[in-house]
Amino acid sequence: MAALNKGSVGILPAGALGVGFFYHLTGYLKYWSDGSVYLLERQGSKSVKALRQNGKIDIDTSEGIKSLPTEEILKPDLLNCFRSGFLPEVVLICPNPDQLLDTITTIVELLVLLYENDEISSPNESLPLFVLASNGIYFQRFRQIFIEKIEEATLFARLPDLWPDIIPQIVCRLLRGVTIQTGLRIGSGTKTIYRPGLRGRTQIAGGNPSTRERCVSILTERGAWFEQAANSSPTRLEFDKALVNLAVNLLGQLLAIDSQGNFKILTVGEILDSAYQSRIRQLVYQVFRVGQMVKVYDLREDVEVIYDQATQSALEHANHIPSSLQWVDMNLRNGTLQPQMTPTESWLIEPLIRYAKASGLEDAANYFQNLKDELIQKLSLASNVMSD
Repeated sequence: MAALNKGSVGILPAGALGVGFFYHLTGYLKYWSDGSVYLLERQGSKSVKALRQNGKIDIDTSEGIKSLPTEEILKPDLLNCFRSGFLPEVVLICPNPDQLLDTITTIVELLVLLYENDEISSPNESLPLFVLASNGIYFQRFRQIFIEKIEEATLFARLPDLWPDIIPQIVCRLLRGVTIQTGLRIGSGTKTIYRPGLRGRTQIAGGNPSTRERCVSILTERGAWFEQAANSSPTRLEFDKALVNLAVNLLGQLLAIDSQGNFKILTVGEILDSAYQSRIRQLVYQVFRVGQMVKVYDLREDVEVIYDQATQSALEHANHIPSSLQWVDMNLRNGTLQPQMTPTESWLIEPLIRYAKASGLEDAANYFQNLKDELIQKLSLASNVMSD
């Protein structure tokens, strides 16, 4: 069985970011029907049924709403793709960060299928390149979990002993994609409309030089903006992106919800052009300190340079509504808002608290914990207004 369809790209799942990638990788939908780029089901997803029942995926473009047939652009999950013989060579993985663990488990299950079909000895020919593109600080942790799950499968004789030659080849196919690509989802269920953002940069790190080069080559040939990271450290890229996400998503929510719990939509530009600039500087400083302690930032680096880079990166999408504000707005409209952080904030704040404590920076750990508590308090106020 030829497991990989060379040059093809699968995007998992069909969410706001995933559809944004799909839009740009198909030349603004000009080439969607050639079958080389498609959306993938996330195993166990509850939203797939609605997508299939609807029969189409609606995408808002500069030329109006375009409806693409679900049957043609939405493929089954990875395991069923393998069984059907059309595994993509690159898989862009962009669900909520709290769903990444299930995806790692699915990849290990795919390895078991490769072994059962005598294809595991050549992972460079049979295993896709997996690009983790969700926001958060998690790559080192999930790479370790990936290895542990492979070892567990070996312990239970579902996989053979793959050390020392094959394991490095497998792990090198797990990459990190830190992206500023944006997308917006309007509505829910069968009334969902996706609105892709402007073409945004995605930096590829992790793996090794050859896997990064091959991945970037496939994706850039299709017109999307992907490049190899000049600094190949995935964690450095995650920290740099965390500064942007925390500024516009977390602090953005604090600014968007007033002291009475009233919520208003804000763009990235409005958040950065606010009285919150002093808070943004404080945020950058605290993240920078933690980053220095875990060797992400060099002790000689200037925090002002890091601040300028973060704000300029955010302002490239000044008219975009941050995803967490979209989430608050959607849940307020649906009457489902709960006083809890989105997975995006959780996978930024919790690792920073953990790193700060491990580094002996108790004041930084308290700063991030207080941010978390303040956000939950604001969301509680907003949910109370919703229920009144």
